[in-house]
Amino acid sequence: MNEEIAQRPALPPARPTALPVTALLLLAGAAWLARAVWEIRLAVAGEPASGPPDQGDGNHRPLTSLEDAYHIVGAVGDVIVVLCAAAFLAWLWRVRDNARALSGRPPKYQGIWVYLGWIVPVVNLWVPRGLVADVHRASAPDKRLPFVVNVWWALWLIGLLSGVGLFHEGSRDGLIERAYTDVWQLLLSDAAVVGAAVAAVFVVRAVTAAQREPAAN
Repeated sequence: MNEEIAQRPALPPARPTALPVTALLLLAGAAWLARAVWEIRLAVAGEPASGPPDQGDGNHRPLTSLEDAYHIVGAVGDVIVVLCAAAFLAWLWRVRDNARALSGRPPKYQGIWVYLGWIVPVVNLWVPRGLVADVHRASAPDKRLPFVVNVWWALWLIGLLSGVGLFHEGSRDGLIERAYTDVWQLLLSDAAVVGAAVAAVFVVRAVTAAQREPAAN
């Protein structure tokens, strides 16, 4: 037994990277919830008689106070999401290294995919989930992949593919216009993003715990 403990690799703790990412995930979910609240307020207030903020041909009317506040809420949310993404990647890199040390085998995906896997079209539909699943499999080969991983990824894909979620390519004024005319689609996308953020907290906890248990034995 002592010989087995001596041969077990000393792992850098994943908890110091897990704590900030879980806090930021909850903040990101709260930011998206706030955005949904403002979209409801916009829908209830109704579009001004002067029309949408983007008047076409490069012309924009002055924003109302509610529209201006939506821009601020969105900008704050964008900052939180960037910080959350950086923290999540730092955590993922740490647990990936730990999983390699625990299993004694190279990861399924090369390190560059920890970053590119989220942004390369088509590939980003499965690689990030595959990265997390591979880490869990290498860390706890005798345990099934937690179901929450699939819940997280399904909600993430809904937010990704809805066209109005985290990777919305249009302007925020365009979202304001849609809040006036089609708020339910925005709210469904927001709900998926908030749900993905909450589910990701449990993913981080599960994977971190899977590595802490072998290290504690």
